[in-house]
Amino acid sequence: MKRREFLKSAAAALTIPTLASSVSSSQENAAVSPSNQITLGFIGVGGHGTSWNLAAFLKIPEARVLAVCDVYRDRRDKARDIVNSAYGNTDCTTHTDFREILARPDIDGVVISTPDHWHVLMSIMAAKAGKHVFCEKPTLTVEEGQVLIDVIRRTGVVYQGGIEDRSVDIYHRMAELVRNGGLGRLKRILVVLPEGEVFEKEEEAPVPDGFDYDLWLGPAPYTPYTPSKTEQQHWRNVWDYSGGKLTDWGAHLLDTAQVAMLQEHGGPLTIDGKGTFPKNAMTTTATKYKIYYQYPNGVEMIVKSGGTGIRFEGTDGWVQSPAWREPLEASDPEILEAVFAPGENKMWPLPPTEHQSFIDGVKGPSTPYYTPEDIHHLSTAMHLGNISMRVGRKLKWDPVREVCVDDDEANALLSRPMRAPWTLKDTT
Repeated sequence: MKRREFLKSAAAALTIPTLASSVSSSQENAAVSPSNQITLGFIGVGGHGTSWNLAAFLKIPEARVLAVCDVYRDRRDKARDIVNSAYGNTDCTTHTDFREILARPDIDGVVISTPDHWHVLMSIMAAKAGKHVFCEKPTLTVEEGQVLIDVIRRTGVVYQGGIEDRSVDIYHRMAELVRNGGLGRLKRILVVLPEGEVFEKEEEAPVPDGFDYDLWLGPAPYTPYTPSKTEQQHWRNVWDYSGGKLTDWGAHLLDTAQVAMLQEHGGPLTIDGKGTFPKNAMTTTATKYKIYYQYPNGVEMIVKSGGTGIRFEGTDGWVQSPAWREPLEASDPEILEAVFAPGENKMWPLPPTEHQSFIDGVKGPSTPYYTPEDIHHLSTAMHLGNISMRVGRKLKWDPVREVCVDDDEANALLSRPMRAPWTLKDTT
């Protein structure tokens, strides 16, 4: 089953507003005193924002959704109806401009499920407004991750990146086996991600009624509206808004790779990528690609297009999940049965879902399992792969100074200008 099909089927029961589910959700939330609930505003309630994030938070008694925001009127109205059905009232408000939610004193935190080019800017604006932040992955640039870390540290709000893999038993177990030497000395990691889609260019069209296209673009360069550009799978393949399949699917499997080799707060030393870029198309990110990473511990990671699997190879064997959430396989079945003493285990216990982890972090004293530092170092590895493909050469990366060594052209791509009036500078 493909990842998005899995997410859709897993969330389906949560999003169908049946009488039974509404009553159950209402009773569960009523059992928690309003003073002990974390109030939330949702920014971006398209497919993933509604069927995955909203559905999950509505099932958490300690959370209370007060408002939904989207630049599409039909999406925010649909999300409002889901919230009201779950709580059995008509209290949920709708907003077009996310800044209205940030200005509300009755909202403790925000859940951001927008296109990638909005992730960090909204997160830091929310943090400076005193809101805790749950935000989907990834960042858009290396500079954004640096600013995000600084702002979250200075404001003291809780931040949770929206990646479920660390709470998925398959990937958690793989990382545990590798971190604890279950494969001997780790030598190589192979990550396979889907190929990117090629979408043809479209003619400019009138902006539909009930859609704020200018706010959808936000900090991205202005381009005329076209009918399908703002659809999820289309914008993910456009450089102005995302980094293609490498930063979409890669955010999941590359995280497991870096966690397994104890590099979740580290980074590669060299990056050598080759990619195929469509010509005269809406798609402006690599569709086919192969990237070689070399890490300080001597591990080589190869990321290529053509699937959804991950494999670790060590001196004493290998372990893999051949496709998204597929059961683990190993060179020797005994590898999968390894048990590590709690006091010596180099892997943290399997955490709750990313949604519960966020709520637990806000209520304290636990820390959400995906911090700004985590999302930054993961995103940086992916951004460097894209930059290597775009400049057409091997990069040498200094993970301490966070610069490409002696490569001004590559370093220029570590950040991107923002369309006025949006800017990172005013948020720091």
